[in-house]
Amino acid sequence: MFLIASTEHAARTRRRVSWIATAAIGASLVLSGTAAVPAAMADTTATLSGVILGVGADETQRIVTWYSSADTAQTVQVAPTSTLVNGQFPASATTFSASGTANIASSGGFNRHATITGLAENTAYSYRVGSEGNWSSTSAFTTQSFEGDYDFLFFGDPQIGASGDLAKDQAGWQETMNVAVGANPHAELLVSGGDQVETANTEAQWNAFLAPDQLRQYPWVATIGNHDVGGKAYEQHLYTPNTDRSGAYYRKGSGSTGNESGGDYWFMYKDVLYIDLNSNSYATSQGGGGDEAHIAYVTDVVNKHGADAKYTVLVYHHAIYSPADHAKDADNKVRRVDFPTAFSKLGVDLVLQGHDHSYSRSYEIKNGAKANPDEKPGQDEVFEGPGGVVYVTANTASGSKYYDITAPDNSGTSGAGNGADPLNPANYWYNSVQNQEHVRSYVKVQVKKDQLVVQNIRSGTCDAPNAAVELKKVLWCGPENGAKPAEAVGTIQDEVTIHPNHGDGQDIQVDVPTGAPGEFGWTINGHNGLVDLGTAEEKNLQYFEATGQINPITVTDTRRSKAAWSVSASVGDFVDNGKTLKGSFLGWTPKVVTPGAGAVAGAAVGSGYDGGDGLAVSRVLGSAPAGHDRSAGVVGADLDLKVPNSIDKGSYRATLTLTALAG
Repeated sequence: MFLIASTEHAARTRRRVSWIATAAIGASLVLSGTAAVPAAMADTTATLSGVILGVGADETQRIVTWYSSADTAQTVQVAPTSTLVNGQFPASATTFSASGTANIASSGGFNRHATITGLAENTAYSYRVGSEGNWSSTSAFTTQSFEGDYDFLFFGDPQIGASGDLAKDQAGWQETMNVAVGANPHAELLVSGGDQVETANTEAQWNAFLAPDQLRQYPWVATIGNHDVGGKAYEQHLYTPNTDRSGAYYRKGSGSTGNESGGDYWFMYKDVLYIDLNSNSYATSQGGGGDEAHIAYVTDVVNKHGADAKYTVLVYHHAIYSPADHAKDADNKVRRVDFPTAFSKLGVDLVLQGHDHSYSRSYEIKNGAKANPDEKPGQDEVFEGPGGVVYVTANTASGSKYYDITAPDNSGTSGAGNGADPLNPANYWYNSVQNQEHVRSYVKVQVKKDQLVVQNIRSGTCDAPNAAVELKKVLWCGPENGAKPAEAVGTIQDEVTIHPNHGDGQDIQVDVPTGAPGEFGWTINGHNGLVDLGTAEEKNLQYFEATGQINPITVTDTRRSKAAWSVSASVGDFVDNGKTLKGSFLGWTPKVVTPGAGAVAGAAVGSGYDGGDGLAVSRVLGSAPAGHDRSAGVVGADLDLKVPNSIDKGSYRATLTLTALAG
């Protein structure tokens, strides 16, 4: 609604109509490395181990990291699985050169990593590492569509070795991988909550962590925990994209970059901006840049890339809104003061955390306080307002260690306080849901067009493999402190649908999925008044056209002066990760939906595809002359988008800005 101020002077109000998103038409990408060339002499001296598939800078990339016993030139060799014959790679296989350094003495050997680029969507790939005559075993992964909805899985602290029984910890970790990926074979990312291992440089623990084949089939999104940070093995095993390894992002500053792991990084995956922080560095007194440096990093990344993202997800290890042993830690209280206001201002939608070996889901938090006093404990649907953020803490995925939930105190119900929730005094004020059953679990996140669905799912029971229970590290197991028997594997302990806030105005989102030849489906859905542009049709083999309507705008004008008013709009260029689609391709035909306030529809503006500037320049949606009646009217517009069929495929977004001018 646009309310025109009751004043004799000109009053101007602006509303941003964000997320006009299209996914255009184009061909799939091809691998961009070099063709495989037989080596002059085969290198058969290197033992290759610890292969893991990591996330790349976007959905068209993957990073492969591994260990080598010899300091030799090595590559990743990749080919579509369909081109392999009897397991043999074709001559057309693509290779990507690896780089790396010598490992620390306790690890021995060398580390290597290579980035696979130019992947095509909906394609099965096979890959191996090494050199001609000295290859690793073959692994495989499959890309999904580069547009649209997808799922990712989030895993809290495997912390292999924490129970004191390495084999039992590995068995629990392997079983969670089997259960989670088995139930969600089309999940696209495996996201870490940190603490891959118990002891930073113990390679036996790393070998156990890396044992599941799923870590070579699905990209791992690494997060550094407090048990990973004290050595270089984390960085040797887990190379990450777009990583700033400046001293500010290391716990002890630049002097520790040679003997500790650290760094902050980001990547974009299918229109979601992920930012991963080394939360071990939280105070400048440690020697690094602390939380201040992390906030500056997140701010810079969001300012540069946030406009290309539908959602922003932060990941770091130390949970600031958790319910168990670490809830009252002094360092977490510092982070609980430092982070939330910045994250609210930057438009973060979801924060994923580990560290406290228990599950919790916060209320909607804004600027370090509960945003909506009326939000109920366990509420299964949350509509985030401006600055609203939901924080999720995952329990252990391996069962190596659990922490029991602790009681609130009288330290307050905002900021660093650990006071009780007035609506559920057994819980901390910030948590909508808290859970500890001493069973393994993982978190599934469904990324949809206008909502995020978060589920905490049991991946084990009280039976083996569950090291902490088997070894009697904990004395009970099951819901309600063991009063009830454990629920079945795969049951959902908590589920919430989060509707992120999209700003102060209307949201228009358009997806163009890959359709059958000559047919492209345009759909719109979700909360906050998204607009349905229907189905595009190819016209004259030259362009695609889709039509729809903006959400009507109500103009209320009861000023005694009966002065003139107008509402205008313009749209910027559509962009998608470096690709651009002119905003001038969007046109409209304004209309009066409900007469009132003297409303008169603006002139029709054709798509710039046919000539002209379309809505790339300001156009009148509706107006009224002086002396109009004092009432309310509703104006709208039929949209017409014509897109050349030469546009690269993508999920493009632009911002439509409405301006109300009252005389």
